[in-house]
Order: sequence, then C-alpha cells, then structure tokens
Amino acid sequence: MPPSVPEADRSIVIGDQTVAYRLRRSQRRTIGLTIDHRGLRVGAPTRAHLGDIESLIRQHGQWVLDKLAAWRNRTAPTAPTVTHGDTLPILGEAWRIELTAIGRRRWQFGPQTLYLNPATPEKIGETLEKALRDHARPLLAERLALHAARFGVPTPPLRLSSARTRWGSCNQRGDIALNWRLVHLPLAVIDYVVCHELAHLREMNHSPRFWSVVEQLCPDWRARRRELRDLARQIPRFQST
Repeated sequence: MPPSVPEADRSIVIGDQTVAYRLRRSQRRTIGLTIDHRGLRVGAPTRAHLGDIESLIRQHGQWVLDKLAAWRNRTAPTAPTVTHGDTLPILGEAWRIELTAIGRRRWQFGPQTLYLNPATPEKIGETLEKALRDHARPLLAERLALHAARFGVPTPPLRLSSARTRWGSCNQRGDIALNWRLVHLPLAVIDYVVCHELAHLREMNHSPRFWSVVEQLCPDWRARRRELRDLARQIPRFQST
C-alpha cells in the first residue's frame, strides 16, 4: 500500500553462507528485517548507511539463516479446489458457486450466486479469477471516482493488481493500482483502501500528515484497517480441480 520506491538487490556473507537480500529505502525511522517466500527483505531509512544496515543483518545473522532455512523446507499449502456448491465471499457476503451451462458465456452473476461455465474442468479456477476480475474492475473504478471527487482531485488512472502482499499502491505519477481481490471484502473496507491510496497523492509517505489526510476521507480508518487485516486471512485462493 505504500508508494513505490526503488529497491536494490544485494548480498551479504553470514557465517559461511552468502545471503541475497532486497533493500528498500523509505521515510521509515528504523531498519527492519523481513523473511518470507521472497527471501530476506530489508527496509531502511533513506539516509541510513549501508554499513549500519549490514551490521544489523549480521547481528541477527543466526535468526536470518534459521528463518531462510525454515522457508526453504516449508511445504507449500495446497489451495482448495473449486467445486459445485462452494461459497466464497464477494463484497463481504457469502456467494454460492454453481458450475452450469449458461450458453456461450463463461460466467454470470446472479443474486448471491456466481454461475461458471468453464471450457474444461481444468479451467475452473482460471474462469473464476477472470469472473472476479471482471466484477472488480468497474466496482473499483466507481469507488475511486467517488472518493477522488470528494477529495477534489481528478480520478487517477486505475490498474488492477495481483500483488500477493499489497492491497494497493500509488506511484510518483499519481497512478493507482488496486488489488482485484478487494472484491471479496465489504464495501467499507474497500473504501478505506481507496482513500488510503488517494491520500498518497498529497503525502507520498506514512507520516502523521498522511494519516491526517486519510482521516479526512475515511474518519473510521483505524477500524477499517483492523477489519482488513482480519478478513485478509480468510480470503480463499482457489485452484481448479
């Protein structure tokens, strides 16, 4: 969700191992280490010296090596398959999936029901994602236009994102990307994400001034952010049978 900033790929020797890491500088005040499926990622203040950054990495060297080993040995979770009668959240409500022939169309949205007609059984997951993207684009464009008007700015260009860890982003040109998976969430939570990204048009950081702008657009942003974090864990990532 923060604005895009340049990242740099680097490496460091810890013990007898060479560890690759990605360094991202921003307006943050401290140096932070994160390890996930992408490897070691380091966030650092814009003016932090590289020597200080790598000194901190070495201080936590054993932790870094242990966590990287744990991720390498981790068994990837199996995504649930899509079957007739499954339910999934759309705009925060449970919708039923029905696999059925609906003429030449591949998907159709009915009352609390999403009808899918994949070309082959192997394409169920692909068809589901295309249907949800199709539903998300006009919805997100509408919410972006609505809140941009409230903010008194022209509606920024919108791009749909598939990012694994970000709900939205805003670059230096003022272009906004919103994750299509937002379509699973309640409208109030979607609006918080939209307002968050619009606030970056004025403050390309996460300073107190930035959060003041967010609050002007979304007074209950704290509650919505907590709700977003809670609901994010429940969003399904289906695969086809």
